[in-house]
Amino acid sequence: MKPDYRNWMPKGMIMGLGTAAGVLAAGSAAAVRSRLPLDRTSRHLAGAVLGLGAVGCLAGAAWSLYARAMFSYEGGRQLSRQIIEGVASYIELPEGGVGLDVGCGSGALTIACAKRNPQGRMVGIDRWGVEYASYSRKLCERNARAEGVSNITFQQGDARHLDFPDETFDAVTSNYVYHNITGADKQTLLRESLRVLKRGGVFAIHDLMEPSRYGDMDEFLRKLREDGFQEAQLLPTAYGSFMTPWEGKTLFLSGSALLVGRK
Repeated sequence: MKPDYRNWMPKGMIMGLGTAAGVLAAGSAAAVRSRLPLDRTSRHLAGAVLGLGAVGCLAGAAWSLYARAMFSYEGGRQLSRQIIEGVASYIELPEGGVGLDVGCGSGALTIACAKRNPQGRMVGIDRWGVEYASYSRKLCERNARAEGVSNITFQQGDARHLDFPDETFDAVTSNYVYHNITGADKQTLLRESLRVLKRGGVFAIHDLMEPSRYGDMDEFLRKLREDGFQEAQLLPTAYGSFMTPWEGKTLFLSGSALLVGRK
């Protein structure tokens, strides 16, 4: 049995864009040939607008196909795997220690961390909402069995309000999760994740951390150090560490950064 971590670019989106391109192209042609009581200029204007929409959808479908090929675990690039392994490399558990993966999705990062830390255990949480219907707890558990990993558990959870006491875990990690949580202050989400981390525990949180989403992260790091965190730094990952600068730009991941340190 092989694990199925799913693709970060869903096939349904590609199919939807392709279908929309076809419908708009047909509508453009029909508008130009229409026998409705419209003058020639109006028909051609409607056809042009619909045609531009078709081109836009077609371009979106082409980009989505490119992204799907780049992220595929079965393809040549396997960028998703490289990013997951890159984040997991920062997670070290003590003997008998427990780590938390916030927003585990298909379980890829949780499993990667568990494989690297057989002396400890990983917990993966996710809300597995309808917007990510292809991800589920059962999928995570199947993937763990396929990878032969047993030092791992998965459960329902909410990144905004973690159902754990302060200083529960020896490590906390996450990958491309918080930017998807609408209506929540991103630095508050980070604080909530770090709340459940033990003193001396490590953290590695990867996301699109542009100032437009996260605000002043230099100030955030300064406050962490004032609060007694032993280490805290922000590492850009779209400039050679997890991906090439070209990949970062073409996949709209240029804002990727890894918040790492020790509490």
